[in-house]
Amino acid sequence: MRRAALLMTAAAMMLSTAALAAQATSFAGKWTMVADPNAAAGGRGGRGGLGMSVSIDQDAKMLTMTRTTQAGDTKTMYMLDGSPSKNTMNFGGNSMEQTSTAKWDGAKLVIATTSQGQNGPTTTTMTLSLDASGNMLVAQTRPGRNGGDPTTTTSTYKKG
Repeated sequence: MRRAALLMTAAAMMLSTAALAAQATSFAGKWTMVADPNAAAGGRGGRGGLGMSVSIDQDAKMLTMTRTTQAGDTKTMYMLDGSPSKNTMNFGGNSMEQTSTAKWDGAKLVIATTSQGQNGPTTTTMTLSLDASGNMLVAQTRPGRNGGDPTTTTSTYKKG
């Protein structure tokens, strides 16, 4: 009787884990930024979100983004189990280590990234989601400058 209960519990845990994994949204593919028709001329251009284009590889454990920048390809990797992921970013010959944690909020993937800035550590949050048309929405929240309020920008990407 006890053995049967243990087997039933183990089976239930495996099924619930499989159900959670099945609910994870897949962001895999090549994505291109959709121009915002409401943006003012001379706006941020391709600097919002993930740049003008991004390729995403994703499996059950990791999401990898590859962006093409003026300095070449930039690859960032995020563990999808909530454990810390370390990535090194290079800016004008300077490198900066960033630590990110990614976690699922329903069908959205929320990635919090902390880096060491001139005034101490700063954390930005990026939320990936899909809209009803299958476009990827990337919302980024950055700390405000000089103690100001945080700012959030949202960019839309089309697959293909």
